[in-house]
Amino acid sequence: MPQVNVMIAGKAYRMACGEGEEAHLEGLARFYDEKIGEMREAFGEIGDMRLHVMAALMVADEVHELKKRLAKLESDLAATQGDAGAADQRLSEVEDRAAEALVAAAERIEGVAKSLIPQPAG
Repeated sequence: MPQVNVMIAGKAYRMACGEGEEAHLEGLARFYDEKIGEMREAFGEIGDMRLHVMAALMVADEVHELKKRLAKLESDLAATQGDAGAADQRLSEVEDRAAEALVAAAERIEGVAKSLIPQPAG
């Protein structure tokens, strides 16, 4: 199992990860380290543990908000797909009625055409 060294809040941590996940883990560590940096800028030196907890809560809040947005987007997508399915059904019904009307018109035209052709004397 690969291992990666990451720096968070000026401290090195050796982490194990899945094969091929090294760059992803390093990116996550950078993201978290940036959150800690944001907390340090906003609140000053208030203790490492407190900074870590506040940064973790910020990340958790972002994840929570993203999950809410994703759920809304999925709901909107499902509604749109439902609307599209209903529209497809209505279109199919209209096409069926148009085809029936076209067949009926063709039959009437054929009847009129037959009536215009003189009948042989017999």
